[in-house]
Amino acid sequence: MVKCSRGEVRKLKKWLRWKKLPDKQRHRIQMVLLREQGLAQPAIAAAMGVSLSTVNRAHMAYDQGGIKALRPKPCGGRQRENMPLAEEKKLLTRFAKAAGAGELLNIHDVKLAYEQAIGHQTSKSTVYGVLERHGWRKLMPRPFHPQRDIAAQNAFKKSVPQCRAERPADCRPARLPAARHVRRRSALRPDEPSATVLGTEEHPAAGCRPAHS
Repeated sequence: MVKCSRGEVRKLKKWLRWKKLPDKQRHRIQMVLLREQGLAQPAIAAAMGVSLSTVNRAHMAYDQGGIKALRPKPCGGRQRENMPLAEEKKLLTRFAKAAGAGELLNIHDVKLAYEQAIGHQTSKSTVYGVLERHGWRKLMPRPFHPQRDIAAQNAFKKSVPQCRAERPADCRPARLPAARHVRRRSALRPDEPSATVLGTEEHPAAGCRPAHS
């Protein structure tokens, strides 16, 4: 079946002489030229060593878009994206004002808004990936306060007495007696007395008691 004019056939043959032509595009051009010679698609598939659907797609691409449609599509990139980067950025602007004001951003709120935008549920890792792509980061504890006073901190350290260095010789920390009714790997029984609570009158939680003579 002939569908190309003589000018188009000459143009296709000229493209075949280009040395830097990708192999995939070269094979598609050959499929189109074989069709212009009167071969059917099954015969072209057998001659090129490809499937019948591959020949059919090459012919349809050329008929709809010309020789530019025969170029191989680039691989890689975001092939399974839920939304474009521009829409992701627009979605995060709704939370940028609160985050810039110093408020804590809950990942569950962002996840809920993201799922409403894409129309189906997704995992938290997907939402964290969106935040990472746009420069957002997970809040971490600050190593120090930005308005700290180093001189005041050093003065406070000097004013606090050292536990062992300034302890009286006749004083030792109070120790609570060991629990007598606790058995290894077994629950407490109802008839057993409750454990001693820290800070009771019988056993104070802090302070010193005289050492035995």
